[in-house]
Amino acid sequence: MMHAQFDPTARETLANAVVEAKIRKNLTWEEIANVSGLSVAFTTAALLGQHALPEVPARAVAELLGLDEDAVMLLQTIPTRGSIPGGIPTDPTIYRFYEMLQVYGTTLKALVHEQFGDGIISAINFKLDVKKVADPEGGERAVITLDGKYLPTKPF
Repeated sequence: MMHAQFDPTARETLANAVVEAKIRKNLTWEEIANVSGLSVAFTTAALLGQHALPEVPARAVAELLGLDEDAVMLLQTIPTRGSIPGGIPTDPTIYRFYEMLQVYGTTLKALVHEQFGDGIISAINFKLDVKKVADPEGGERAVITLDGKYLPTKPF
């Protein structure tokens, strides 16, 4: 039976334990995701408290990280989502995404509505990918793919 969390504190505490174990064991998010059998983006989000993991991946990850049975149970609960407290984010990386949406949010909305009509892009039926690629002008670039199902507004 699925259970839901209504106080994010338990998942935040578990996320801290996950990160500590990840550091202690010198693991990457990709290595952890490999034992889960799920994507690196979904696994990372789940371990940081934003998704529930199915039982088998939860047990595999807990074993790799040395987490107890309570952690296995908690990893399977539906969390209270939202990892950014109120106000403008102060972490520079998160702030840049906030800034991108401030600058391009209305553009994205206009282009999505022009191409698809009135509706939303699902964050539930969704895939996320992050890749590092070489910049032809030197250095590196981040390619971030947000792949969400379009859900049209249905008049009622």
